[in-house]
Amino acid sequence: MKINKGYFLVIILGIILSCSKQNSNETLAIQTIPNTIETIINDMKLPHEGFPHGVPTAYDWATNPRLDWGNNPPNDWLAMIPWGQVYADQKPIIVSNTRIQIKNIQAWYLSKSDNQWKKWVQTSNITGAFFVEDFQDDINQSASIRDEDTGGISVKLIEGFNFHFWSNENRVTINPVDINGVWISLEGRLILDNLNGIDDRDKANFLCNSGGDYWKNLTVEWDNFESSGDIGIGRFKYLNTQWKTFNMHSLTEEQLKESPPPF
Repeated sequence: MKINKGYFLVIILGIILSCSKQNSNETLAIQTIPNTIETIINDMKLPHEGFPHGVPTAYDWATNPRLDWGNNPPNDWLAMIPWGQVYADQKPIIVSNTRIQIKNIQAWYLSKSDNQWKKWVQTSNITGAFFVEDFQDDINQSASIRDEDTGGISVKLIEGFNFHFWSNENRVTINPVDINGVWISLEGRLILDNLNGIDDRDKANFLCNSGGDYWKNLTVEWDNFESSGDIGIGRFKYLNTQWKTFNMHSLTEEQLKESPPPF
């Protein structure tokens, strides 16, 4: 039987293009920016790369990272949880086919007892909600979260709200008197919402950072910070198509260099 070579090539080309479309969120973002000691230091040292939209300038984390409880939670606070935030910056949101993908949120502490890093949590099982940008009255609404084959979750940001997210494994127990340093990290990037739609990720103006909260126990409900408070809030950096790490820590530069976190 005579084979039409031109027809055969068209079929092969179609298969290749189809696979390319199916995997475009991965092939268009194959590079990963590695975490380094310098990055971790700078994520608590340098000012934010942009100003998060809707955050009052009076908030002490509006322009720079900062520590709150740090290594010293109240002695009767026995739990913690790592989290992150995504905001638009001061420019209007003008993208329609861009999602924010988040994975690998983790929290570790440097033990006073043996100077070793101990893991509190490390997971890509993440949840969250849309909160009003200034967190006034804790007003929030559910977010349309999509699980991603390449790890973690993704959302499309909506106007007037941030996306505040955290470990879906909930709070973990801590020993409040054994903390000599805390390191929290997560990874984020921009992906396409519709693989067949326009790629507008280069126009996105989304900022991300990481942080964590201490809580009095594993089950107490939010009571306007009577039973909880943040460990610290890390630097806001712009998301792009490459995986980037977003860090918060409570260590000195000397500590970080002598006892680097397990990144």
